[in-house]
Amino acid sequence: MNKLYKSLVYDRQVSLSVLETCGLVNDAIKIHHLDESSAEILGGMLTAAAYMAGCLKSERGAISLTVKSGDGSATVSVSGDKNGHIRGYIDGGGGGLKGGTLTVIKDDGFYRPFIGTCELKASDVSENLMQYFHISEQIPTAVAIGVKIQNGVCKAAGGVVMQLLPGTTEENMDRAEERMQAFVNAADVVENFGADGIMREYFSEETKDGGVYLTFPEYKCNCSRKKIADVVASLGRSEFNSIIAEHGKVSVHCHYCNKDYEFSKEDEEELFKN
Repeated sequence: MNKLYKSLVYDRQVSLSVLETCGLVNDAIKIHHLDESSAEILGGMLTAAAYMAGCLKSERGAISLTVKSGDGSATVSVSGDKNGHIRGYIDGGGGGLKGGTLTVIKDDGFYRPFIGTCELKASDVSENLMQYFHISEQIPTAVAIGVKIQNGVCKAAGGVVMQLLPGTTEENMDRAEERMQAFVNAADVVENFGADGIMREYFSEETKDGGVYLTFPEYKCNCSRKKIADVVASLGRSEFNSIIAEHGKVSVHCHYCNKDYEFSKEDEEELFKN
């Protein structure tokens, strides 16, 4: 099961998120037939997306994170929404990520989407996410995300994220920093305790008075035949028929759920009836 706990700790001056995302990663492995290296990379990014989606305020909120390696050998794209529907794919990445950029598009459903980009300094998703928050959002953030893959199966995935709120005292900064040392090997801690155990073992004193919010992220793509049909219809009848004449059908592939949608000449009237 996937879980995301959120709370305010240390005199309500530090935002805490605790994640367990093994189910997300195993769903991605099955959908995309991932090797272990790609599963670890995508799994870390899916966990990051689950965390950031959990921070959205608006019901229409959505987040996407895209990594492009510096040598062009790999692209990773993940996205999520306020409902905890998380999805993603990886193209390449068998040899790991070698530099590149991380681009985050955050749409909270209110104004224009926020777009932030930072250069990748490491292959570790935790370091890259911390750097993103430091450079693009200027929010002190500690991230410990880990994924453990064995024999093609995700055994553990998740982690802990802490953000300092404005006005955090130096004492509470030190308390948060000291506690984060327990999660240096995040995958091992998640494997041993799970999200429930982490909250109980490490944060029970800080959350004993309540104020804990629990959600259940899931791997779910937002595509459908109807949505894809609207995209195909936007091509126009002439372009649709041109593709049909050349290929016999119009095919659309969704990278996130690895599904193919096909439209034939018989679908023309339904597509363009309006």
